[in-house]
Amino acid sequence: MFSLVRENIRIAFDSIKSQLLRTILTILIIAIGITALVCILSAVSALQNTISSDFSSMGANTFNIQRYEFNTQRRGDEAQKINPVISYRQVKTFKEDYNFPFTKTAISFLGTRTAEVKFDNKKTDPEVQVFGINEHFIQNSGLELEVGRSLNYFDVENNNSVCVIGSDLKKALLDDVNPLNKMISIRGAKFKVIGVLKEKGSTFGNNQDLRVLMPIQKARTIFTNPNINYNLSIKTEKKDMLEGAQDEAIILFRNIRGLNPVEENNFGLERSDDLINRVGSMTSVLNKIAWIIGIITIFGSTIALLNMMLVSVSERTREIGVRKALGAKRGTIAFQFLIETLIISQLGGLFGILLGILAGWGISSGLGFKFTTPWFAMMSAVGITFIVAIVSGLMPAVKASKLDPVESLRYE
Repeated sequence: MFSLVRENIRIAFDSIKSQLLRTILTILIIAIGITALVCILSAVSALQNTISSDFSSMGANTFNIQRYEFNTQRRGDEAQKINPVISYRQVKTFKEDYNFPFTKTAISFLGTRTAEVKFDNKKTDPEVQVFGINEHFIQNSGLELEVGRSLNYFDVENNNSVCVIGSDLKKALLDDVNPLNKMISIRGAKFKVIGVLKEKGSTFGNNQDLRVLMPIQKARTIFTNPNINYNLSIKTEKKDMLEGAQDEAIILFRNIRGLNPVEENNFGLERSDDLINRVGSMTSVLNKIAWIIGIITIFGSTIALLNMMLVSVSERTREIGVRKALGAKRGTIAFQFLIETLIISQLGGLFGILLGILAGWGISSGLGFKFTTPWFAMMSAVGITFIVAIVSGLMPAVKASKLDPVESLRYE
């Protein structure tokens, strides 16, 4: 039995070599379908990994009060609702009055996205983000320190000229020295570096490692733009207390905003686990689209492979007659063509997987996503190419096995 399989494989490879151009074109057609499937699934998986890791680091027991909901958008002809900015007075009042047990409230605002940071005779491009924060921001945001310490209560209350910087900023300015206790300059103000954040990477082109975190009052003296919007992040020590903490926060902030009982909230409230679930639902839609595109292209591959094998059977009618005259059984002839179809489809699948992984990696790297090896996509591609081989090879194999040896030997 093993010798028969080996002989059929040898014959299949000889046949492939004899019609090399046709085989290469068929392999390419199969590879295109597999490439599309693996590439899209890889990119979607990388997107999901990136966003999920960003939000999950905050923990499932954190929620944010912000100007808008995460999914605020235009619906039909209805104009998007414009919410007033969240002012410093409002967040300060909230922090002072919010006394729910086992919670920590973080206040923050984005001062600028285009700061230029200097150290000695070095300076960065004007692309550094500067945040004003209080002592709970780093912990509530799921950030971790590589070296040094975080901002504490006394830094914030005393308006100390200290800061925590991102890993990319440290590499740009302080890579060859110990960054701790070094003085950097932002808009003419000097700040002592007390900590460096662990690398977070970038999402949708937004570099999370090129930033400076400083005490909120210090930041307010530097960035005095009108209508600055502030954010609140509340973290509970126990997840089962999250619902109660959230309800009390909504009631308090509605009172601070001066809303009456019949008015809708003019602010957004988001939980980190809700965001993860929404990301999951969005990526599931993208996965379905990827499968639809892949199946359409693979359907074309199946037709191309079926056509090639039918032509091959017609061209090799005399060869089949000779083999049958020498004693080859119908099953042996059918198995020969199935093996040939399987080899071609698997070569196309392998080539498509390699191209798909490379394309997925390139897209993920270009967009700053966290690429991981797409094992599910690869296994799916292997299974699909096997199915394509069976579907495409079955008809030609049956047709070849049913040829009459006498008529086949007369065929020219």
